[in-house]
Amino acid sequence: MRNYIESLEQSIYEEGVVSAEAGLELMNLEGPAIYDLFPSANRIARHFKGYEVELCGIVNAKSGRCAEDCAFCAQSVHHETDAPTYDLMENEKIEAAAAESAELSANRFGIVTSGTGITQDPELDRLCRVISKISAEGKINPCASLGILSQEALKKLWDAGLRGYHHNIETAESFFPRICSTHVYEEDLNTVRAARRLGFMTCSGGIFGIGETRAHRVEMAMTLRDLKVQSIPLNFLIPVKGTRLEDSSPLPALECLKIIAVYRMLLPEATIKVCAGRDRCLGDLSSWIFYAGANGMMVGHYLTTAGRDPETDIRMVKDLGFRPLVNRS
Repeated sequence: MRNYIESLEQSIYEEGVVSAEAGLELMNLEGPAIYDLFPSANRIARHFKGYEVELCGIVNAKSGRCAEDCAFCAQSVHHETDAPTYDLMENEKIEAAAAESAELSANRFGIVTSGTGITQDPELDRLCRVISKISAEGKINPCASLGILSQEALKKLWDAGLRGYHHNIETAESFFPRICSTHVYEEDLNTVRAARRLGFMTCSGGIFGIGETRAHRVEMAMTLRDLKVQSIPLNFLIPVKGTRLEDSSPLPALECLKIIAVYRMLLPEATIKVCAGRDRCLGDLSSWIFYAGANGMMVGHYLTTAGRDPETDIRMVKDLGFRPLVNRS
């Protein structure tokens, strides 16, 4: 298996891609064979991304009351959870959260709102003002995750200085109806396409451990490749009491690391960030995400759950000989 994986690695350097079929073979690896995958994934990551790690911080700028019925989401009105509920927070609080992320060596700061999408002009106008201010200060790159948006709304954000737009597709198209029934997959794809047409750095990924098969994981990777997404957040389910997936078991650590490695093989030039669920699923193996091919991670808290101590994460990055990415893009 090692020789086969190394031959795939070489084909990535020479031809740029490996097939979905090869990706599924790798995703189906079991036991000790998985360890043959990590050295190649690590070399590919270092070849394309070097030793810089992109750190991202986020703020839950508008929480709860989401009309979507995503099976895993604590903020859906279809679930009864303890997730906080509040309207769009004041700009001063968003600015303070951005400053805090910058202090933690984050290069990007995501403003995240619950709901299908921001459609009200007063909210969009207010977000444009805070984005413009954060961008002008130059301490951190503002990004936004505001749901399904029209090209007109995205253009307004672009004119305000936003250059990164995040919108997860969550899972494979063939599995999506089992996770969400309140909108169709194509709406998510169209949002990513519209952002890319306008020149945004597009960030889109998904969540694992929600009942999908390994084939679904590869299918999603190929969709992201077709979309030419530049940054891919990989999340591992944190079951929340009151959601449809509250009784789900965590993915084994080795399975999570294998997913990271296969995504690196299938999307060699993308930024691959490990986000929610990292501490729960990986535990003492958290640092292995970089050996498995990641070159980014989220620092600080997630939307409705706590993350690892950010100082511990930054120390881990530096102890491994990596450095936080600081240049603006």
